[in-house]
Amino acid sequence: MTTTETVQLSRDVAGSIVPEGTKVTLSKGEQALITQELGGNYTVVVNGNMFRIDGKDADALGKEVKATNIRAGTDKPATAEEVEQHVWEQMKTVFDPEIPVNIVDLGLVYECVVDKIPDGGYSTKVKMTLTAPGCGMGPVLQQDVQDKLLCIEEIDEAEIELVWDPPWSQSMLTDAAKLDLGFM
Repeated sequence: MTTTETVQLSRDVAGSIVPEGTKVTLSKGEQALITQELGGNYTVVVNGNMFRIDGKDADALGKEVKATNIRAGTDKPATAEEVEQHVWEQMKTVFDPEIPVNIVDLGLVYECVVDKIPDGGYSTKVKMTLTAPGCGMGPVLQQDVQDKLLCIEEIDEAEIELVWDPPWSQSMLTDAAKLDLGFM
């Protein structure tokens, strides 16, 4: 959700400068304007600079840290198709910290393959891109996707590859994303 709530940091907290991705520590007591709370992560502005704070550090913003583990199956072992559905659902919870649209609807995910592995679990390989090749948030988003996929109980391995071909363009946005961004 997009918001404009101002909070005081209750403790030192790690953040990534947006859009360059450099890790920094924001200090306890600083005022932070929360501008986006999507996918369990937060985009904040502190002293005129934009930062992304991981959901695991939500308590520093006075927010509840939410559990992320999900189970694809019920009482029966999950099928590859069920696991893949959950993989796509999890990827829809990953958001660019500057754009209030998930990476799937942005058209950043080019390929997703789910395979059964010998020990009974599943592996997934995802090929994704960024809206701009020089975006420093690439490794952060790549790690977000991997972390979200490894929260699926049946997923034991998650490989996320950043690719640049084909180059991303606005034509890759879903209709829902175009509507959210005012392009329709």
